[in-house]
Amino acid sequence: MLSFPNAKINLGLNVIEKRTDGFHNISSCFYPVGWKEILEVIESSNLEFTSSGLLIPGEERDNLCLKAFNILSKDFQIPNVHIHLHKILPIGAGLGGGSADAAFTLKALNKMFNLYLDDTLLEEYAGKLGSDCAFFIRNKPILALGKGDQFEEISLDLSQKHIVLVYPNIHISTQEAYAGIRPQKPVVPVKEIIEKYDISEWKELLINDFEKSIFPKYPQIQRIKEKLYTEGALYASMTGSGSSVYGIFNQVPDIKSIFPEYSTWTPEK
Repeated sequence: MLSFPNAKINLGLNVIEKRTDGFHNISSCFYPVGWKEILEVIESSNLEFTSSGLLIPGEERDNLCLKAFNILSKDFQIPNVHIHLHKILPIGAGLGGGSADAAFTLKALNKMFNLYLDDTLLEEYAGKLGSDCAFFIRNKPILALGKGDQFEEISLDLSQKHIVLVYPNIHISTQEAYAGIRPQKPVVPVKEIIEKYDISEWKELLINDFEKSIFPKYPQIQRIKEKLYTEGALYASMTGSGSSVYGIFNQVPDIKSIFPEYSTWTPEK
């Protein structure tokens, strides 16, 4: 079975408080975007994971796709599979690529082996794999709370806008990003900004808390955001804990010529 795990961006990201379990409570709007990679799952005599494209660091046994198989195989008698991932989304870029791969693996196995798990049950399994894995089960705009695994509906439609992404070839680990964070409640909540304010007003209101500590350390990321505004972005921000930056436009700019030294993605015209 072939599927295409996609990236997500964060529209606003407030780190509100540190939890007793060591994680943080956040508030953010998760929004799916069309930058995708390729995932194939087929039956096999042995359980196997292979990859091509971008190099995936770490041990194979720690791969989230394999963990997705293992978490289902504990509860269901499913045959071994060969999982092949063509990795396209940059790692440590705040795009949720690994989480998407895990969620899409769960969905593929559910369909291949007729497990008949609904989205709510799939989200429960996905939540055991990572904080934002569950988002990619339904894969629609949502307000994420808690560790990023508690969801509320949000009214948002950017289908008439154009989202572009710029990855400055900088890997920022979650640990590094959170090291510079001082949790606090926002003046205006993310949901209120998105639902009650025009996108032209987001620039001064919709904040990614990680920018405050990441920008001084990596000024090129801040320059990308500023350049996107110069090129006409209605709103621009770093996504997640970095380092990718996105811009929302009325018209798609020639992003590759603007940032020739970086990896970029634009929607098909």
